[in-house]
Amino acid sequence: MVAEGEGPTLPANGDPAGWLAKIESRAAKVQTPCGDGTMVWRIWGRGEPLVLAHGAQGSWTHWVRNIETLSRHRRLIVADLPGHGDSAMPATPDHEGISAVLAAGLQAILGTDGLPVDLCGFSFGGVALAHLAALYPEVARRLVIVGCGGLDTPMGHPRLGRISGLVGEARRAALKANLLGLMLHHPDSVDALAIHMLLPTAKAARLQVSALVVPDRLLRILPKVRAPVDAIWGAFDLPHPDPAVQEAALRTVQPAAEFRVIEGAGHWAMYERPQAFEAALLDILAQPPRPA
Repeated sequence: MVAEGEGPTLPANGDPAGWLAKIESRAAKVQTPCGDGTMVWRIWGRGEPLVLAHGAQGSWTHWVRNIETLSRHRRLIVADLPGHGDSAMPATPDHEGISAVLAAGLQAILGTDGLPVDLCGFSFGGVALAHLAALYPEVARRLVIVGCGGLDTPMGHPRLGRISGLVGEARRAALKANLLGLMLHHPDSVDALAIHMLLPTAKAARLQVSALVVPDRLLRILPKVRAPVDAIWGAFDLPHPDPAVQEAALRTVQPAAEFRVIEGAGHWAMYERPQAFEAALLDILAQPPRPA
């Protein structure tokens, strides 16, 4: 459940589109080459850079409830991953193609002297950043994965129903049910903002990511990551359930990993329990680097 004071919330008469536009208006928008077009990055805050990558069928808005707090501590460099949001498809729709775009973009934004940098990726974004860290080790100082698939663990059973043809309250109820069937744990977490963001980000996604994750793409690449790897998981992550199982799988390839569990949170832990997530992430990032 999203408790009182758990991060920024919409006003009672909330205008989700206007609220998102206001947050986005504070960002510097940078475009770097991606396939036949560009990849779009949004940047908030100052200080040590922190790169954030969203999940499948998402965009920068997966991090919308964390930008205000995290940007007080870090310079947030928030991606629309290739084939998602406002970013073009990569030249090749595989991890090699995605990583090449990410590495070139970060070098353009930060310069060689600004690397390596801390990376944090949610779900598919974590798998993508793990490949980036393995293929371009000069980019990654630390990698934090959040609720990722690809560890060759038993999958959960998301509950997703039909939306097309529904209108009014029936449509809203179906959207809420789908968010509870995949992304969020507590009914009170499904606010107007989450419902507003669900379909537009899904419709904007063009990259097919399933084969880039399951069953074990993360498990296979993590041994090649030389930077410290840590993890944050929602206690009720439906697609990748039972944090203890996920931790055990992660430790087979990264035995020194920190593994934090966010109580009361589903898959989209940083949205559902933003304060707890932000505290866990900032604490991990404050730890001294472990030897490779």
